[in-house]
Parts: sequence; structure tokens; C-alpha cells
Amino acid sequence: MVKGYWIVHITVTDPNNYPQYIAADAIAFEKFDARFLVRGGEYEAVEGAARERHVVIEFESYEQALACYRSPEYQTAAKLRQAFAESEVLIVKGT
Repeated sequence: MVKGYWIVHITVTDPNNYPQYIAADAIAFEKFDARFLVRGGEYEAVEGAARERHVVIEFESYEQALACYRSPEYQTAAKLRQAFAESEVLIVKGT
């Protein structure tokens, strides 16, 4: 089975409230057995512009990665992320 990955680039704009998003997204990630491969950490933007924070999350399949994003649990969390941060979310099929 081909794994699925979320690649997320984030700039937190409201650090006081952002933990609400972290708490809410945990519900969806637990339900869909997500595994964080990268969550923040030191980085160097060697080409182009970059946001402040980078996250890579692994799922057992591409379909499961999409289902997690589209789930009511994550969509509730996404509204918080969108209120407290600027971000891009990509869902990628592994090889």
C-alpha cells in the first residue's frame, strides 16, 4: 500500500491561541493513526521563501491522508489553524 503524507508550512500569527489548534488536530490525527515525521525543528531555506514552521505527517495510505483532512474532526481544527496562522497544506502520495 502506498503511504500518504501531509506537508504543511506554517507561520503562526496568534501564538497565544495556536495551542487550541494543536489540541483540536490531535483528535483527527489519533483517529487516522497519523505519525509525525517532522514537527517544527531547525531548517535552512536554501531556495525560495519559507514559512517559520514545517510539518510532515505520515498516513498508512494516500486515501487515509485525504480522509483525515476531509473529516469533520480535522475540519473543526482547520478553522482554528486558519484563524491563528497562515499556512499551506499539501497531501502527497508516497512512492
